[in-house]
Amino acid sequence: MKIIFKKIIAYILQIESRLILWKYKPKIIAITGSIGKTSTKDAIYSVISKISQVRKSEKSYNSELGLPLAILGVSNGWYNPYLWLKNIFKGLWLILAPHQYPKWLVLEVGVGKPGDMSKTASWLETDAVIITAIGETPTHIEFFDGRKHLIEEKSGLIKTLKKDGLLILNADDEAVLELKSKSKNRVITYGFNRESNILGSSESIFYNDLGVPEGIIFRIDEGGNSLPVVIEGVFGRNHIYAALATLALSFGLKFNMLMAINALKNYDVPPGRMRLLKGINETLIIDDTYNSSPLACASALRTLGEVKSIGRKIAILGDMLELGKHTVSAHKHIGQIAKENAQILVVVGPRAQTIKDGAIEVGMNKNDIFEFANSDEAGRFVKTFIQKGDLLLIKGSQGIRMERVAEAILLDQKNKSMLLVRQDREWLNKE
Repeated sequence: MKIIFKKIIAYILQIESRLILWKYKPKIIAITGSIGKTSTKDAIYSVISKISQVRKSEKSYNSELGLPLAILGVSNGWYNPYLWLKNIFKGLWLILAPHQYPKWLVLEVGVGKPGDMSKTASWLETDAVIITAIGETPTHIEFFDGRKHLIEEKSGLIKTLKKDGLLILNADDEAVLELKSKSKNRVITYGFNRESNILGSSESIFYNDLGVPEGIIFRIDEGGNSLPVVIEGVFGRNHIYAALATLALSFGLKFNMLMAINALKNYDVPPGRMRLLKGINETLIIDDTYNSSPLACASALRTLGEVKSIGRKIAILGDMLELGKHTVSAHKHIGQIAKENAQILVVVGPRAQTIKDGAIEVGMNKNDIFEFANSDEAGRFVKTFIQKGDLLLIKGSQGIRMERVAEAILLDQKNKSMLLVRQDREWLNKE
């Protein structure tokens, strides 16, 4: 019954969304990929909000139901029929009466199963499509015949482009770059690949006078110009890629590049995505608890290895879900990378036990590895284990709820609802 109700609601909201787009004609930027969609969306929003009225998908509303929610500007009604009726009437009111509607929409478009993208492509028309990265073992791959099948599904978003629309591709992901041949639209590439139109280089972590890490700095080269880019309060290449994609879009749309760079300096990075937080006992937390995939986890671990720390480097890693037949090999490979970048390894969840096996295979001492069945147990342990000066990376898929570990050691408990991911009532009520 719930599935039928959801399908009926999705159908009604989709029809309303199409009518709203037809009536108000906003410019639409759509983002897909296996990692980096949300960071890219928020980076783009920070730039466009400086020059025009813009709306972005809230949270990660990127499904067949989530896209209409973003277009209507309403929240998820979850299991409350009253809220869904309210959303439907809000859509009707937007259609029937004149309103001040955003000039731009920045939308995440994800896929969970075969056919998802074709449903979206059948009714959405976009001014720009950005494809971030796929990776060797992408999330959701267990629902597809293989990586190639998943890439084909995601590439369906290209079909939504208008004739004068922009296709923006991550040149460092070979599978993404190959999608260039699927479109007759103007293509702009970004990355560290020397052939990129927006070329990143000289990435590093910057520190304050006390030696505390404060963010990332890198350079971009475009059209013969070389410009520095600073992003405060975050780490990791995922934020660099989000900035590069945003600057590629800015370049393609002829925005002022210096304005775009300044907007990125301290934009509102969403919780749980390589954010630097203060922990108890004068520790530092790299909070990457929103989700996890093999590519993102490997990147986060390498960032942990790069950051200077006076204390121990501790990797706290939970299960990576939806990997299908790749589950064991992917987790084992992460264990091998963890050994090279952390002195202490904490694994959480049944699948993450294989991370331990991978770390031991390449020489990590068993006494430096701790394993727990769930995030609550891990949080209680970590709270008593950490020492002054420790640097902790916390990461795992949504279902393993690694934000609970971050919560256990977060210094600023009063503001945890703003600092941590999944703090709304529906998530907090889940086991």
